[in-house]
Amino acid sequence: MLFDDFTHKEGEPAQLATHWTQTCLGTGSLHIVNSALRMYLPANPQGHYADAQIDDYGTLARANFPWRPPLSMTVRARSSHPAALGNATTQANSQAVLRGTAGFGFWNYPFSVRGDILMLPEAVWFFYAAPPSNMALVPGIPGWGWKAQVIHAMRKESLLATLPTAFAIGRERISRRPEHANSAARWLQRVSGAQEALLDTITLSDWHTYQLEWLSSVATFRVDGQVVLTAPHPPTRALGFVAWLDNQYAIATPRGTLRFGATPTDEQWFEIDSIHIKPFDNPN
Repeated sequence: MLFDDFTHKEGEPAQLATHWTQTCLGTGSLHIVNSALRMYLPANPQGHYADAQIDDYGTLARANFPWRPPLSMTVRARSSHPAALGNATTQANSQAVLRGTAGFGFWNYPFSVRGDILMLPEAVWFFYAAPPSNMALVPGIPGWGWKAQVIHAMRKESLLATLPTAFAIGRERISRRPEHANSAARWLQRVSGAQEALLDTITLSDWHTYQLEWLSSVATFRVDGQVVLTAPHPPTRALGFVAWLDNQYAIATPRGTLRFGATPTDEQWFEIDSIHIKPFDNPN
């Protein structure tokens, strides 16, 4: 079990618990503000990469990551800016919305720099990305926004779908026909194992309680007690908890576009009041 409400004794300096690995890259920083963890990015008009993050897997080998189903996670969080909504083109450079990516939940840290074998991504989390990000993994859902999301690419079905997906993407790039684009999008979803729900009615800059029940058979996401996504057959491998804010963007579309970068930002932050992870009380 893990519980942290980021309180500290009066008169003592505010410090994060030792079980957290702290990552601050570029101008990113971590602070305790009014008994909440603030992941902070100052104004960054040049768009140099910056990240503020905590996780609980630190230097662990991936096989020793601490979390498997069945468990429940409850996080109370808010941001300095609302989520990007509406037209992606008009909000691609808007400073009135939260920029970059942010979120919290569980993943397999697939792009390890510690010498682990690189893996396809697995995640069960609440995830945000602002334009120009466009991770179009599920047909009919924008490739950006505030989402409840499952990624389950470490599956036999993903490997079997690799060649058909490459063919569908290549055909769409040549023909530019809508039916071929839809086919490529469906194959991309099969490879990623993505299931997601856009939380477009949730005001990201207000306090909300985000809950996850992660079982071997299904992952259920709730916001303030209301179910927002039920995702069958989620990952069951060991994953680690992460919470972060950065100014990165990523583009991966059914048309075969793949691009990464960082965006300029005004001052912004993502704040977590409490994190509670425990075994699920009733896995049946």
